[in-house]
Amino acid sequence: MTPIDAAATSEELLEVFELRHGSAQELGWGPAMRKRFGYFNPDEHYEALVSRLVGEATSWCDVGCGRYVFPSNVRLARVLADRCALLVGVDPDETIAENAFVHEKVCGHIDDYEPEKPFDLVTMRMVAEHVEHPEHTVAALSRLVAPGGLCVVYTVNRWSPIPLATACIPFALHQPIKRWLWRTESKDTFPTRFRMNTRSRLRSQFKAGGFVEAGFHRLDDCRTFSRFRGLQYLELSFRKVLRGIGLGYPENCLLGVYQREA
Repeated sequence: MTPIDAAATSEELLEVFELRHGSAQELGWGPAMRKRFGYFNPDEHYEALVSRLVGEATSWCDVGCGRYVFPSNVRLARVLADRCALLVGVDPDETIAENAFVHEKVCGHIDDYEPEKPFDLVTMRMVAEHVEHPEHTVAALSRLVAPGGLCVVYTVNRWSPIPLATACIPFALHQPIKRWLWRTESKDTFPTRFRMNTRSRLRSQFKAGGFVEAGFHRLDDCRTFSRFRGLQYLELSFRKVLRGIGLGYPENCLLGVYQREA
């Protein structure tokens, strides 16, 4: 196994941040506030890691990509799509037809997808929380990832406050709440299962499929009230206090890298 540092460097984070938001003179109040606090959100950590892993010879499969590769950073999506040798998007939802970044589109489940050759890199961005049968998904990933290749999983932590609340709220109310908090569209809201959403579960599930955990990082998520200036300030201030006494932020995401054994 080749250990992978799942934690991005400050330089890597700043690069994806500037691709998304532009120069300091172009920043809106939200990005400017996060930068003052020295905070980069989970999307930016994931994007920085993937950017590091994608090279000119990389064959890459993005599972559950929908309309985007990186919904919050279309510039980086274009850079990496142009950089890699092959980018295939696989998603059973019809929104994949709107994806302008992948080189090939597969509208279907990965359980049924049989590529000509396995991939060097497979990514799952905010997909694991929707998986109904983890054992089927990991078995499919074992076919999709070449020996020695990597699977990157970026997902929510099952035991964070928002997922705990989500599990208790009827699905019919998910979209109205998400629209108020984050202005999401209904076609981007899907039922959640939370069956691959702790580090221990991911590690054991991937081990059963012939993978080892090559890297892992927990990402503080201060985006719950990111639309509201005062509440965002309180979120970031609370995180700063917790970090000052050596505690993690209660709302967080998981970023795991799993290497298929040769």
